[in-house]
Amino acid sequence: MTTSSSLLNRVEAGVAWITLNRTAQRNALDIPTLKQLHALLDDSNADPAIRAVVLTGSGRSFCAGADLAEWAEAEARGALESYGWTETAHALMSRLYSLDKPTIAAINGTAVGAGMDLSLCCDLRIAGQSARFKAGYTGMAYSPDAGASWHLPRLIGTEQAKRLLFLDELWSAERALAAGLVGEVCADEQLLAVAGELAARLASGPTFAFAQTKRLMREGGDRSLPEQLRAELVAGLLCGRSADGAEALRAATEKRLPNFIGR
Repeated sequence: MTTSSSLLNRVEAGVAWITLNRTAQRNALDIPTLKQLHALLDDSNADPAIRAVVLTGSGRSFCAGADLAEWAEAEARGALESYGWTETAHALMSRLYSLDKPTIAAINGTAVGAGMDLSLCCDLRIAGQSARFKAGYTGMAYSPDAGASWHLPRLIGTEQAKRLLFLDELWSAERALAAGLVGEVCADEQLLAVAGELAARLASGPTFAFAQTKRLMREGGDRSLPEQLRAELVAGLLCGRSADGAEALRAATEKRLPNFIGR
């Protein structure tokens, strides 16, 4: 395991476990943490030994969003519009969303503002029973600034997104599940085990095919159906030429389970 002042990171059986570790600040995101997390994600994406990523938080919060102490300090010196938090956060959200490896958010406790948005950038979301979700933006007289206005309508529909954003409601894990904000809810004490089981399944899968699938889904919304079918053809040819593609065909003809190596 490697540690920094604000993050814990370990790799186990092909899974990178990244834990936000600013417990006293409820894992709020200051600029150094944003940059360190971005670098860790870059490293995970480049490392062929890593085939899935789990993001979670230490203590009783997943992430409380932007670090308000850093925000207040910037305002005090007249640098609120220029101190760089939003640009740094946006770069991180884009990196997480575009990662080739499958990603899981294991959401413990509160996920507020950019903390909620961090989970929305992951491919899959599992919430502990005590998890709570809150946009937090309009409560501070702000509009969304870390991707919520893009992700929420796509995940839960426009009306539910507006309700969460306009009214700044605090949603329980069960309500988040019912709305489609998360895909699974489990007992708090089982959260990491459930996330680990799912991550292990992903880590043993065809990593290259996952990356192609993620890219097709990210880019498909801007294409017509014929354009998307052409993109699927190109991606399918690439997958068929991969080592895992060849192994899948061998396994099918030999009537056995495939042993994917992630390439």
